[in-house]
Amino acid sequence: MKTPAASNGALHGVRILDMATVLAAPVGATLCADHGAEVVKLELPDGSDALRALQPVKDGAPLWWKVANRGKRGITLDVRKAEGREILLKLIRQFDVLVENFRTGTLDRWGLDLATLRQANPRLIVIRLTGFGQTGPYAGRPGFARIFEAMSGFTNLTGEKNGVPLHSNYPVGDYVAGLFCAFAIAMEVARLRSQPSAPGTEVDLSATEALFRLLDPLAVEYEQMGTVRGPAGNQASYTAPSNMYRSRDGVWFSLVASSNSIFQRLCGIVGHPALASDERFSTNPARVQHVDALEEVLVAWFLGHDYEYLARELESGGVPFSKVYTIEDIVRDPQLKARNAVVYMEDAEYGQLPGPCIVPRVTDHPMPVPATGPAPGEHNSEIFKRIGLSETDLQRLRAAQVI
Repeated sequence: MKTPAASNGALHGVRILDMATVLAAPVGATLCADHGAEVVKLELPDGSDALRALQPVKDGAPLWWKVANRGKRGITLDVRKAEGREILLKLIRQFDVLVENFRTGTLDRWGLDLATLRQANPRLIVIRLTGFGQTGPYAGRPGFARIFEAMSGFTNLTGEKNGVPLHSNYPVGDYVAGLFCAFAIAMEVARLRSQPSAPGTEVDLSATEALFRLLDPLAVEYEQMGTVRGPAGNQASYTAPSNMYRSRDGVWFSLVASSNSIFQRLCGIVGHPALASDERFSTNPARVQHVDALEEVLVAWFLGHDYEYLARELESGGVPFSKVYTIEDIVRDPQLKARNAVVYMEDAEYGQLPGPCIVPRVTDHPMPVPATGPAPGEHNSEIFKRIGLSETDLQRLRAAQVI
Protein backbone atom coordinates (compact mmCIF):
# COMPACT_ATOMS: atom_id res chain seq x y z
CA MET A 1 0.00 0.00 0.00
CA LYS A 2 1.32 3.43 -0.95
CA THR A 3 1.16 6.14 1.68
CA PRO A 4 1.18 9.70 0.30
CA ALA A 5 4.13 11.68 1.64
CA ALA A 6 3.45 14.21 4.39
CA SER A 7 3.95 17.79 3.32
CA ASN A 8 4.64 21.11 4.99
CA GLY A 9 2.72 22.90 2.25
CA ALA A 10 0.31 25.75 2.90
CA LEU A 11 -2.70 23.40 2.83
CA HIS A 12 -1.29 21.00 5.41
CA GLY A 13 -4.09 19.99 7.77
CA VAL A 14 -6.86 20.50 5.20
CA ARG A 15 -8.84 17.34 4.46
CA ILE A 16 -10.53 16.98 1.07
CA LEU A 17 -12.93 14.23 0.02
CA ASP A 18 -12.76 13.96 -3.77
CA MET A 19 -15.77 12.07 -5.10
CA ALA A 20 -15.54 13.60 -8.58
CA THR A 21 -14.96 11.59 -11.75
CA VAL A 22 -12.65 11.83 -14.76
CA LEU A 23 -10.45 14.90 -14.75
CA ALA A 24 -11.32 18.56 -14.06
CA ALA A 25 -12.42 18.44 -10.41
CA PRO A 26 -10.04 15.60 -9.48
CA VAL A 27 -7.14 17.65 -10.87
CA GLY A 28 -8.18 20.53 -8.61
CA ALA A 29 -7.99 18.21 -5.60
CA THR A 30 -4.64 16.86 -6.79
CA LEU A 31 -3.17 20.36 -6.95
CA CYS A 32 -4.23 20.81 -3.32
CA ALA A 33 -2.60 17.49 -2.41
CA ASP A 34 0.61 18.77 -4.00
CA HIS A 35 0.59 21.57 -1.44
CA GLY A 36 -0.10 19.57 1.66
CA ALA A 37 -3.81 18.78 1.78
CA GLU A 38 -4.86 15.26 2.73
CA VAL A 39 -7.02 14.12 -0.18
CA VAL A 40 -9.11 10.97 -0.14
CA LYS A 41 -10.34 9.76 -3.53
CA LEU A 42 -13.79 8.14 -3.39
CA GLU A 43 -14.76 5.78 -6.22
CA LEU A 44 -17.52 3.30 -6.85
CA PRO A 45 -16.57 -0.25 -5.82
CA ASP A 46 -16.24 -1.37 -9.44
CA GLY A 47 -13.55 1.24 -10.19
CA SER A 48 -15.51 2.42 -13.22
CA ASP A 49 -14.22 6.00 -13.35
CA ALA A 50 -13.79 6.75 -17.07
CA LEU A 51 -10.29 8.16 -16.51
CA ARG A 52 -9.11 4.62 -15.77
CA ALA A 53 -9.85 3.76 -19.41
CA LEU A 54 -8.40 6.84 -21.10
CA GLN A 55 -5.11 6.36 -22.91
CA PRO A 56 -2.38 5.81 -21.94
CA VAL A 57 -3.29 2.40 -20.53
CA LYS A 58 -0.48 -0.17 -20.42
CA ASP A 59 -1.25 -3.83 -19.77
CA GLY A 60 -4.45 -2.75 -18.03
CA ALA A 61 -2.69 -0.21 -15.81
CA PRO A 62 -4.31 3.27 -16.02
CA LEU A 63 -1.21 5.46 -16.37
CA TRP A 64 -3.09 8.75 -16.73
CA TRP A 65 -5.13 7.95 -13.64
CA LYS A 66 -1.99 7.21 -11.66
CA VAL A 67 -0.33 10.55 -12.38
CA ALA A 68 -3.48 12.72 -12.39
CA ASN A 69 -4.58 11.47 -8.96
CA ARG A 70 -1.15 11.47 -7.35
CA GLY A 71 -0.77 12.06 -3.63
CA LYS A 72 -4.24 10.77 -2.70
CA ARG A 73 -5.55 7.96 -0.55
CA GLY A 74 -8.23 5.82 -2.20
CA ILE A 75 -11.51 4.41 -0.92
CA THR A 76 -14.51 2.79 -2.55
CA LEU A 77 -18.08 3.54 -1.48
CA ASP A 78 -21.40 3.32 -3.27
CA VAL A 79 -23.17 6.39 -1.92
CA ARG A 80 -26.25 5.56 -4.00
CA LYS A 81 -27.05 2.77 -1.53
CA ALA A 82 -28.64 3.62 1.80
CA GLU A 83 -25.82 2.22 3.89
CA GLY A 84 -23.23 3.87 1.67
CA ARG A 85 -24.99 7.19 2.10
CA GLU A 86 -24.97 6.85 5.89
CA ILE A 87 -21.27 5.99 5.87
CA LEU A 88 -20.53 9.05 3.78
CA LEU A 89 -22.40 11.30 6.19
CA LYS A 90 -20.32 9.93 9.07
CA LEU A 91 -17.13 10.25 7.06
CA ILE A 92 -17.81 13.81 5.91
CA ARG A 93 -17.61 15.06 9.49
CA GLN A 94 -13.86 14.52 9.30
CA PHE A 95 -13.37 16.57 6.14
CA ASP A 96 -13.14 20.28 5.35
CA VAL A 97 -13.98 20.05 1.64
CA LEU A 98 -16.16 17.87 -0.58
CA VAL A 99 -15.42 17.98 -4.31
CA GLU A 100 -18.04 16.69 -6.76
CA ASN A 101 -18.79 17.07 -10.46
CA PHE A 102 -22.03 15.19 -11.04
CA ARG A 103 -24.84 16.66 -13.11
CA THR A 104 -26.81 19.28 -11.24
CA GLY A 105 -29.21 17.66 -8.76
CA THR A 106 -27.54 14.24 -8.74
CA LEU A 107 -26.44 14.31 -5.10
CA ASP A 108 -29.88 15.62 -4.12
CA ARG A 109 -31.46 12.55 -5.72
CA TRP A 110 -29.12 10.34 -3.71
CA GLY A 111 -30.24 11.99 -0.47
CA LEU A 112 -27.06 14.05 -0.18
CA ASP A 113 -28.50 17.52 -0.69
CA LEU A 114 -26.72 20.54 0.72
CA ALA A 115 -28.92 20.72 3.83
CA THR A 116 -28.15 17.09 4.68
CA LEU A 117 -24.42 17.58 4.13
CA ARG A 118 -24.44 20.71 6.30
CA GLN A 119 -26.34 18.93 9.03
CA ALA A 120 -23.52 16.38 9.10
CA ASN A 121 -20.80 19.03 8.90
CA PRO A 122 -21.84 22.70 9.22
CA ARG A 123 -18.36 23.94 8.22
CA LEU A 124 -18.15 21.84 5.06
CA ILE A 125 -17.02 23.52 1.84
CA VAL A 126 -18.80 21.89 -1.11
CA ILE A 127 -17.17 22.44 -4.51
CA ARG A 128 -19.52 21.68 -7.40
CA LEU A 129 -17.69 21.68 -10.74
CA THR A 130 -19.89 21.15 -13.79
CA GLY A 131 -19.74 22.06 -17.44
CA PHE A 132 -22.18 24.96 -17.23
CA GLY A 133 -22.94 25.69 -13.58
CA GLN A 134 -25.79 24.92 -11.19
CA THR A 135 -28.29 27.35 -12.76
CA GLY A 136 -29.46 28.36 -16.22
CA PRO A 137 -31.05 26.44 -19.09
CA TYR A 138 -27.93 24.29 -19.67
CA ALA A 139 -27.40 23.33 -16.02
CA GLY A 140 -28.45 19.71 -16.57
CA ARG A 141 -26.38 19.11 -19.68
CA PRO A 142 -23.38 16.79 -19.64
CA GLY A 143 -20.08 18.43 -20.45
CA PHE A 144 -16.59 17.38 -21.48
CA ALA A 145 -13.51 19.51 -22.07
CA ARG A 146 -14.01 19.90 -25.82
CA ILE A 147 -17.62 20.96 -25.31
CA PHE A 148 -16.88 23.82 -22.95
CA GLU A 149 -13.72 24.73 -24.88
CA ALA A 150 -15.97 25.24 -27.91
CA MET A 151 -18.71 27.06 -26.00
CA SER A 152 -16.34 29.40 -24.15
CA GLY A 153 -14.90 30.90 -27.33
CA PHE A 154 -11.53 29.28 -26.71
CA THR A 155 -11.64 26.88 -29.68
CA ASN A 156 -12.68 29.67 -32.05
CA LEU A 157 -9.24 31.24 -31.55
CA THR A 158 -7.33 28.20 -32.80
CA GLY A 159 -6.70 26.95 -36.32
CA GLU A 160 -5.82 28.58 -39.61
CA LYS A 161 -7.53 31.77 -40.73
CA ASN A 162 -10.71 30.85 -42.64
CA GLY A 163 -10.00 27.21 -41.79
CA VAL A 164 -11.51 24.59 -39.52
CA PRO A 165 -11.42 25.45 -35.78
CA LEU A 166 -8.98 23.13 -34.04
CA HIS A 167 -9.03 21.39 -30.69
CA SER A 168 -5.74 20.70 -28.94
CA ASN A 169 -4.86 17.02 -28.61
CA TYR A 170 -5.28 17.49 -24.86
CA PRO A 171 -8.24 18.42 -22.62
CA VAL A 172 -7.00 21.92 -21.81
CA GLY A 173 -10.44 22.94 -20.54
CA ASP A 174 -10.37 20.26 -17.84
CA TYR A 175 -7.06 21.47 -16.50
CA VAL A 176 -8.09 25.14 -16.58
CA ALA A 177 -11.23 24.25 -14.62
CA GLY A 178 -9.07 22.19 -12.26
CA LEU A 179 -6.90 25.23 -11.56
CA PHE A 180 -9.98 27.27 -10.68
CA CYS A 181 -11.17 24.38 -8.49
CA ALA A 182 -7.91 24.41 -6.53
CA PHE A 183 -8.11 28.21 -6.27
CA ALA A 184 -11.68 27.96 -4.95
CA ILE A 185 -10.64 25.43 -2.31
CA ALA A 186 -7.70 27.55 -1.14
CA MET A 187 -9.87 30.68 -1.20
CA GLU A 188 -12.63 29.20 0.95
CA VAL A 189 -10.23 27.47 3.33
CA ALA A 190 -8.52 30.84 3.89
CA ARG A 191 -11.89 32.47 4.55
CA LEU A 192 -12.95 29.87 7.10
CA ARG A 193 -9.57 29.97 8.82
CA SER A 194 -10.09 33.70 9.37
CA GLN A 195 -13.73 33.24 10.47
CA PRO A 196 -13.84 30.42 13.04
CA SER A 197 -17.60 30.71 13.59
CA ALA A 198 -18.64 31.04 9.94
CA PRO A 199 -20.61 28.24 8.24
CA GLY A 200 -19.31 26.32 5.27
CA THR A 201 -19.98 27.36 1.69
CA GLU A 202 -21.15 26.01 -1.63
CA VAL A 203 -18.99 26.88 -4.65
CA ASP A 204 -20.68 26.82 -8.07
CA LEU A 205 -17.86 26.41 -10.61
CA SER A 206 -18.69 26.34 -14.32
CA ALA A 207 -15.92 24.94 -16.50
CA THR A 208 -17.20 27.02 -19.44
CA GLU A 209 -16.96 30.19 -17.35
CA ALA A 210 -13.50 29.19 -16.15
CA LEU A 211 -12.22 29.12 -19.73
CA PHE A 212 -14.09 32.27 -20.69
CA ARG A 213 -12.53 34.03 -17.68
CA LEU A 214 -9.14 33.69 -19.37
CA LEU A 215 -10.33 35.51 -22.49
CA ASP A 216 -10.29 39.03 -21.05
CA PRO A 217 -10.37 41.18 -24.22
CA LEU A 218 -13.00 39.31 -26.24
CA ALA A 219 -16.11 40.92 -24.79
CA VAL A 220 -14.72 44.46 -24.63
CA GLU A 221 -13.31 44.44 -28.16
CA TYR A 222 -16.62 43.11 -29.46
CA GLU A 223 -18.70 45.72 -27.64
CA GLN A 224 -16.43 48.70 -28.19
CA MET A 225 -14.95 47.91 -31.61
CA GLY A 226 -17.30 45.38 -33.18
CA THR A 227 -14.45 42.87 -33.48
CA VAL A 228 -15.10 39.15 -33.40
CA ARG A 229 -11.69 37.62 -32.84
CA GLY A 230 -11.11 34.37 -34.68
CA PRO A 231 -8.31 32.00 -35.63
CA ALA A 232 -5.15 33.42 -37.19
CA GLY A 233 -2.99 30.32 -37.48
CA ASN A 234 0.24 30.72 -35.53
CA GLN A 235 0.42 34.43 -36.23
CA ALA A 236 -0.99 36.44 -33.34
CA SER A 237 -3.54 39.12 -34.24
CA TYR A 238 -2.71 41.33 -31.25
CA THR A 239 1.07 41.65 -31.41
CA ALA A 240 3.84 41.33 -33.99
CA PRO A 241 6.07 39.67 -34.75
CA SER A 242 4.70 36.61 -32.99
CA ASN A 243 4.59 33.50 -35.11
CA MET A 244 5.85 30.00 -35.78
CA TYR A 245 8.88 29.88 -38.05
CA ARG A 246 10.88 27.15 -39.77
CA SER A 247 14.62 26.87 -40.15
CA ARG A 248 16.47 25.67 -43.22
CA ASP A 249 16.97 22.23 -41.66
CA GLY A 250 13.25 21.84 -40.91
CA VAL A 251 13.04 22.79 -37.22
CA TRP A 252 9.88 24.63 -36.16
CA PHE A 253 10.29 27.29 -33.50
CA SER A 254 8.13 29.95 -31.89
CA LEU A 255 9.35 33.54 -31.63
CA VAL A 256 7.87 36.66 -30.02
CA ALA A 257 9.31 40.18 -30.34
CA SER A 258 6.41 42.31 -29.10
CA SER A 259 8.26 45.14 -27.41
CA ASN A 260 10.03 47.80 -29.45
CA SER A 261 13.41 47.11 -27.82
CA ILE A 262 13.28 43.38 -28.60
CA PHE A 263 12.09 44.12 -32.13
CA GLN A 264 15.06 46.43 -32.67
CA ARG A 265 17.44 43.69 -31.62
CA LEU A 266 15.69 41.19 -33.90
CA CYS A 267 16.02 43.57 -36.86
CA GLY A 268 19.75 43.75 -36.27
CA ILE A 269 20.05 39.96 -36.09
CA VAL A 270 18.25 39.43 -39.40
CA GLY A 271 20.36 42.09 -41.10
CA HIS A 272 17.64 44.73 -41.52
CA PRO A 273 18.21 47.26 -38.72
CA ALA A 274 16.35 49.97 -40.66
CA LEU A 275 13.07 48.07 -40.22
CA ALA A 276 12.93 49.21 -36.59
CA SER A 277 12.61 52.86 -37.64
CA ASP A 278 10.30 52.19 -40.59
CA GLU A 279 6.97 53.82 -39.73
CA ARG A 280 5.19 50.60 -40.74
CA PHE A 281 7.00 48.71 -37.99
CA SER A 282 8.07 51.28 -35.37
CA THR A 283 5.21 50.45 -32.96
CA ASN A 284 3.32 47.26 -32.16
CA PRO A 285 -0.04 48.53 -33.58
CA ALA A 286 1.78 49.48 -36.79
CA ARG A 287 3.49 46.09 -36.99
CA VAL A 288 0.16 44.30 -36.54
CA GLN A 289 -1.33 46.40 -39.34
CA HIS A 290 1.56 45.65 -41.73
CA VAL A 291 2.40 42.19 -40.47
CA ASP A 292 2.38 40.50 -43.89
CA ALA A 293 5.19 42.70 -45.17
CA LEU A 294 7.18 42.08 -41.99
CA GLU A 295 6.64 38.33 -42.16
CA GLU A 296 8.03 38.17 -45.71
CA VAL A 297 11.37 39.41 -44.42
CA LEU A 298 11.48 37.20 -41.31
CA VAL A 299 10.27 33.98 -42.93
CA ALA A 300 12.80 34.26 -45.74
CA TRP A 301 15.72 34.94 -43.39
CA PHE A 302 14.87 32.09 -41.02
CA LEU A 303 14.49 29.65 -43.92
CA GLY A 304 17.99 30.58 -45.03
CA HIS A 305 19.72 29.33 -41.88
CA ASP A 306 19.94 26.12 -39.85
CA TYR A 307 18.32 26.08 -36.43
CA GLU A 308 21.58 25.76 -34.48
CA TYR A 309 22.82 29.03 -35.98
CA LEU A 310 19.46 30.74 -35.44
CA ALA A 311 19.35 29.64 -31.82
CA ARG A 312 22.80 31.06 -31.12
CA GLU A 313 21.97 34.40 -32.73
CA LEU A 314 18.58 34.78 -31.06
CA GLU A 315 19.93 33.72 -27.67
CA SER A 316 22.83 36.17 -27.80
CA GLY A 317 20.46 38.91 -28.99
CA GLY A 318 18.01 38.41 -26.12
CA VAL A 319 15.07 37.55 -28.38
CA PRO A 320 12.49 35.17 -26.82
CA PHE A 321 12.15 31.96 -28.83
CA SER A 322 11.84 28.22 -28.40
CA LYS A 323 11.93 25.16 -30.53
CA VAL A 324 8.59 23.38 -30.44
CA TYR A 325 9.37 20.71 -27.86
CA THR A 326 8.20 17.13 -27.83
CA ILE A 327 8.26 15.24 -24.54
CA GLU A 328 11.67 13.90 -25.61
CA ASP A 329 12.99 17.47 -25.74
CA ILE A 330 11.40 18.30 -22.38
CA VAL A 331 13.09 15.49 -20.46
CA ARG A 332 16.47 16.33 -22.03
CA ASP A 333 16.37 20.13 -21.71
CA PRO A 334 19.13 21.40 -19.38
CA GLN A 335 16.91 24.10 -17.82
CA LEU A 336 14.13 21.66 -16.98
CA LYS A 337 16.63 19.03 -15.81
CA ALA A 338 18.36 21.56 -13.55
CA ARG A 339 15.06 22.32 -11.83
CA ASN A 340 13.88 18.68 -11.71
CA ALA A 341 10.76 19.56 -13.67
CA VAL A 342 10.10 15.83 -14.04
CA VAL A 343 9.77 13.99 -10.72
CA TYR A 344 9.56 10.25 -10.12
CA MET A 345 6.68 9.05 -7.98
CA GLU A 346 6.48 5.81 -6.02
CA ASP A 347 4.19 3.30 -7.72
CA ALA A 348 3.19 -0.18 -6.56
CA GLU A 349 3.19 -1.68 -10.08
CA TYR A 350 6.07 0.11 -11.79
CA GLY A 351 8.29 1.08 -8.88
CA GLN A 352 8.41 4.66 -10.12
CA LEU A 353 6.51 6.71 -12.69
CA PRO A 354 7.41 10.18 -13.99
CA GLY A 355 5.20 13.25 -13.80
CA PRO A 356 5.42 17.04 -13.63
CA CYS A 357 6.94 18.67 -10.58
CA ILE A 358 4.90 20.51 -7.97
CA VAL A 359 4.04 24.07 -9.05
CA PRO A 360 4.66 26.66 -7.73
CA ARG A 361 7.84 26.23 -5.71
CA VAL A 362 7.92 27.91 -2.31
CA THR A 363 11.35 29.05 -1.19
CA ASP A 364 12.57 27.34 2.01
CA HIS A 365 9.65 24.88 1.90
CA PRO A 366 10.79 21.91 -0.20
CA MET A 367 7.90 19.69 -1.26
CA PRO A 368 8.09 15.88 -1.09
CA VAL A 369 7.46 13.84 -4.21
CA PRO A 370 3.93 12.37 -4.07
CA ALA A 371 3.04 8.74 -4.72
CA THR A 372 0.94 7.87 -7.76
CA GLY A 373 -2.85 7.65 -7.57
CA PRO A 374 -4.38 4.84 -5.54
CA ALA A 375 -5.91 1.59 -6.68
CA PRO A 376 -9.68 1.32 -6.07
CA GLY A 377 -10.20 0.99 -2.32
CA GLU A 378 -6.47 0.86 -1.56
CA HIS A 379 -6.93 2.72 1.72
CA ASN A 380 -10.40 1.46 2.71
CA SER A 381 -9.23 -0.08 5.94
CA GLU A 382 -7.28 2.99 7.07
CA ILE A 383 -10.00 5.55 6.28
CA PHE A 384 -13.11 3.63 7.33
CA LYS A 385 -11.60 2.60 10.64
CA ARG A 386 -11.41 6.31 11.46
CA ILE A 387 -15.20 6.29 11.79
CA GLY A 388 -15.29 3.12 13.87
CA LEU A 389 -15.84 0.42 11.26
CA SER A 390 -14.21 -2.87 12.16
CA GLU A 391 -12.60 -5.37 9.83
CA THR A 392 -15.75 -7.50 10.19
CA ASP A 393 -17.85 -4.50 9.13
CA LEU A 394 -15.62 -3.97 6.11
CA GLN A 395 -15.90 -7.61 5.05
CA ARG A 396 -19.70 -7.41 5.24
CA LEU A 397 -19.75 -4.14 3.27
CA ARG A 398 -17.51 -5.63 0.57
CA ALA A 399 -19.82 -8.61 0.25
CA ALA A 400 -22.78 -6.26 -0.16
CA GLN A 401 -20.80 -4.19 -2.72
CA VAL A 402 -21.21 -1.06 -0.61
CA ILE A 403 -17.44 -0.62 -0.59
